[in-house]
Amino acid sequence: MLSVIIPTYNEEHNIIPVARQIGIALQDREYEIIFVDDSTDGTVRVLEKLALSNPRVRYIHRRGKRGLATAVVAGFQIAKGDILAVMDADLQHPPAVLPHLLNAIKKGNDLVIASRFLPGGSDGGLTPARRVISLTARCLGRLLLKKVRPISDPMSGFFMLRREVVQGAHLTPLGWKILMEVLVRGRYQRVAEVPYAFRRRKEDHSKMTLAEQVNYLRHLLRLVLSSPEDLRFWKFCLVGASGVVMNMFFFLLLTRLLRLDVILSALVATTLAMFSNFLLNDHFTWPGAREDQFFSRTVKFFLCCTAGMLINVAVLALLNGYLGLPAVCANGAGILSATLWNYYANNRWTWTAQTARLANENPDSR
Repeated sequence: MLSVIIPTYNEEHNIIPVARQIGIALQDREYEIIFVDDSTDGTVRVLEKLALSNPRVRYIHRRGKRGLATAVVAGFQIAKGDILAVMDADLQHPPAVLPHLLNAIKKGNDLVIASRFLPGGSDGGLTPARRVISLTARCLGRLLLKKVRPISDPMSGFFMLRREVVQGAHLTPLGWKILMEVLVRGRYQRVAEVPYAFRRRKEDHSKMTLAEQVNYLRHLLRLVLSSPEDLRFWKFCLVGASGVVMNMFFFLLLTRLLRLDVILSALVATTLAMFSNFLLNDHFTWPGAREDQFFSRTVKFFLCCTAGMLINVAVLALLNGYLGLPAVCANGAGILSATLWNYYANNRWTWTAQTARLANENPDSR
């Protein structure tokens, strides 16, 4: 059975049309529609009449609650289907796409996302302001969370999954986007995306508010803090930033106070900053029991970082000297390349035992 979960808030004019269109799209399939309603208007009366006339329709009305993501989780909990779909009630998500999502599930995918940004898709239902907000939100999600990066539309509210993806997963969503929670905390192997054209609202107005945007930022932070792999990367970046400060401090100290040669001062300052970074990473980024000796970890870290400096210089020379990119931009690309190298090299070599232990302690983060 397919359970279609639809959170609603003051959608009394859209309930009948969306249920009718879902019935047309799924007429040859076994399904149920679950409305999770937080409305303050006449929506609950429409749902009551619809549920009495259509045995495929169920609903729950939550008094004093509001939140799209938590409504979806409530729908997960009462759904009877072994396949779960999530969509909006406002007809911006075309029910005709549901069979395409279901076909992708039947091909062996655990999670299938309706995407506005694949070839054949469109976000034409968004106003220019909403497009900017959506783009910013997608970029932030991809920047902060590794599991979100491969997805073209991680902000989609239209998706389908096998029950096993969320069964037993610790979902604590905040605000209006549940998919990102599922991507980070769900249990899945294969993900697919299906293009669709996002429609304009025909009734009422958007529920997007400034408060919901703030909740999204809070949600991102919560996901990073609960994802050991993502949190480890950003700890590494924070330590790296502290290393820049340490490097500059020692360089100024040696050149201006002790009057040492500039090149010598730079070498000493860089070495001290790298050792400071090593100590902080050893106790802050990769904490826990050690298998390698302190000296061994130190040597590995310095070798990785030395390779990182060479990568920085190589990227700078390539982009600036051969491709003509401005020096500042080329150096920025070099720093980014070196940072990624340093993190993954140290993660897999210097602190490989700590990385494996943390992964075993948090199997959902792998």
